Amino acid sequence: MSRLDLAGPPIPTNPAAVSEHDFIIVGAGSAGCVLANRLTASGRFRVLLLEAGGSDRRFWLQVPIGYGKSFFNPAVNWMYRTEPDPVLDGRQGYWPRGKVLGGSSAINAMVHIRGQAADFDDWEAAGNPGWGWSGVLPYFKRSEDNGAGPDAWRATGGPLHITGIERERHPVCATYIAACTEAGVPYNPDFNGERQEGAGLYQITTRGGLRLSAARAYLRPAMGRANLQVETGAHATRILFEGTRAVGIEYRQGGTIRTARAGREVILSSGSINSPQLLQLSGVGPAELLLAHGIPPVLDRAGVGRNLQDHLCIDHLYRSRVPTLNDELRPWWGKLRAGLAYLALRRGPLAISVNQGGGFVRTRPDLPRPNVQLYFSPLSYTRGVPGKRALLRPDPFPGFLLSAQPCRPTSRGHLAIRSADPFQAPAIVPNSLATEHDRRELLEGTQFLRRLAATPSLSAIIAEEIEPGVAIQTDEDLFADIRRRASSVFHPVSTCRMGPDDGSNVVDHRLRLHGISALRVIDASVFPAVTSGNTNAPTIMLAEKGADLVLADT
Repeated sequence: MSRLDLAGPPIPTNPAAVSEHDFIIVGAGSAGCVLANRLTASGRFRVLLLEAGGSDRRFWLQVPIGYGKSFFNPAVNWMYRTEPDPVLDGRQGYWPRGKVLGGSSAINAMVHIRGQAADFDDWEAAGNPGWGWSGVLPYFKRSEDNGAGPDAWRATGGPLHITGIERERHPVCATYIAACTEAGVPYNPDFNGERQEGAGLYQITTRGGLRLSAARAYLRPAMGRANLQVETGAHATRILFEGTRAVGIEYRQGGTIRTARAGREVILSSGSINSPQLLQLSGVGPAELLLAHGIPPVLDRAGVGRNLQDHLCIDHLYRSRVPTLNDELRPWWGKLRAGLAYLALRRGPLAISVNQGGGFVRTRPDLPRPNVQLYFSPLSYTRGVPGKRALLRPDPFPGFLLSAQPCRPTSRGHLAIRSADPFQAPAIVPNSLATEHDRRELLEGTQFLRRLAATPSLSAIIAEEIEPGVAIQTDEDLFADIRRRASSVFHPVSTCRMGPDDGSNVVDHRLRLHGISALRVIDASVFPAVTSGNTNAPTIMLAEKGADLVLADT
């Protein structure tokens, strides 16, 4: 690593043009909302929270199943496209990310999964003291208000209500769980309890039949505090430095360039795409990349934008012999009935996600822990149609989806700015299935779906396997289908990876940027490795712990 001690552009000193704060948080997503709440709770510190998107007060952002409406909505979604992925037949991936108060927690499928205890022990073993399971469990518990009540692993009283879906789940989910038992996968009533392995129903982040994003759970209760200023439509364009100390943020709002200074720290919470992008735009990143775009390096840090990890998933689509959610949501009278039930009681299929069943399995008995996550959706819809994710317009026949994703991929991608223009999306290179390990595990996952479909319980209700289709039988053909159809489940992490200062990591175990003072990154981009499952719950945990680290260092 080399350091180029350049101060960057001069900072405006006109008091009318510069606002003063103790902390500036860039990004009001899952992590930023937590930080805004926790850092202002004492009343001691003035906090500015900048969000490039707008308000989350939109009907379809509150209705749980409404996330299908935001999937291709540029008003609330960055709608990123990746570079063509060679192993995926050169296809471009589509990566939705929240551009709204609440960030991706306002547009995701709401599945609440912490990950495996060993995931966090691995984090600690990678040189991050305090991030093992015993160090993070208290922060998971502090965040949660679990509807099942408290026990050794769960807690109540936190901002984020966790809802079980036993009452609302579709009846065909029971058939899926029975099939898993027949396939040797035990029933697990709580993937966030003593163990993760097994099959069961997912818990989701809702309260009273409404989505409970980080904005509703954390930010709204704090917005009345005099020491919190929230600015929407505020697109951060660069971090301002004096030498190698971060002192503020330049942002564009309503066509005007504004400047805010931070007396204590600047905190990036813009997520795994936007946090490394802003660092690179500001002169922190690979010097060769920065100089190629005319950006004077403040710090040559090769790891910024590297180590990108994500979960890749394959779906199997079936026509069903028994009714599924398709039968309830496809006809107009079914939509009407579901809508009335939701408006009157906040109940029914609109009150939960379509990812209802799931599980964590070992595809080989010699593995020490589960390596594949399962999803069961009692609904089917045509995917890949531009501009649509038709959760409220499913297929015109009863159908369902079985899906599998490897938990801990070893492939690593990267992202990089394309120019010095802060409004141009970066180049995202997923590098999916680049390792033999990942190719083997996704193939084993799709083979497991076939075994599951062949169990007595599921085979009795399957009328037809539509995708990949019964003609696809050999391993070679199954992998060709993976290349043709596998896609992201939108869990990008690790582009500002936490770890010791060996040149490849970006932040230390206290989330401080190596080589830069008064600057932290607190979001999923700092994960040392992707967790085994959905990433929203560990992101919120990380921000809870990160807030304590900030306050302890203040």
